[in-house]
Amino acid sequence: MHANSYKHMSQFIDRYLKDKVNDKLKILDLGSQDVNGTYKPLFNNSNWQYTGCDMCSGPNVDIVLKDVYNWKEIESNSIDVLVAGQVFEHAEYIWNTIMEITRVMKEDAVCCIIAPAVWVEHKYPLDCWRIFSDGFRALAKFAGLQVLEAYTDWGPYGANMSDSILICKKPILEESEKQKLGEKIKIMKSLADNYEIKI
Repeated sequence: MHANSYKHMSQFIDRYLKDKVNDKLKILDLGSQDVNGTYKPLFNNSNWQYTGCDMCSGPNVDIVLKDVYNWKEIESNSIDVLVAGQVFEHAEYIWNTIMEITRVMKEDAVCCIIAPAVWVEHKYPLDCWRIFSDGFRALAKFAGLQVLEAYTDWGPYGANMSDSILICKKPILEESEKQKLGEKIKIMKSLADNYEIKI
């Protein structure tokens, strides 16, 4: 994590959660392991239940995901706020990641995802992607999420280091739309199970 990422997450909280300080919120931090810092201090509110999850155990990790594309440890429609900073560049199949985000979010829940648009290669353990705002919009559209904001911050580091930020929410759906989304999630899970094809 770097200072600019922390700043963007703080801005997200100021814009979207400042009127929810008295609400009981379940907050899930995807990729929460303390590597040069965490977002946890930003969510220090006695009404908010912060849970960190990651693919391996470590500082600030409450849940270790056994399968990074099938989060059996996290119930569907259970999360009020999901945050993920500097995670998406490390996920091979980001379309599966965004579908799991949709699955675990409650209706009307919000999420904030931050990923580099420009940054040096940093394998942890992989480094697969750089994402612009249109890429984030496409992922949100694919997963049925409503985009509230999607932008790339080109300063203060400019061409050397820049982040893209996606803020979206899970819409309240009609029953038929919920069924379609549920079917899409099932299809994506079945595809994820078949990625490791031996040739």
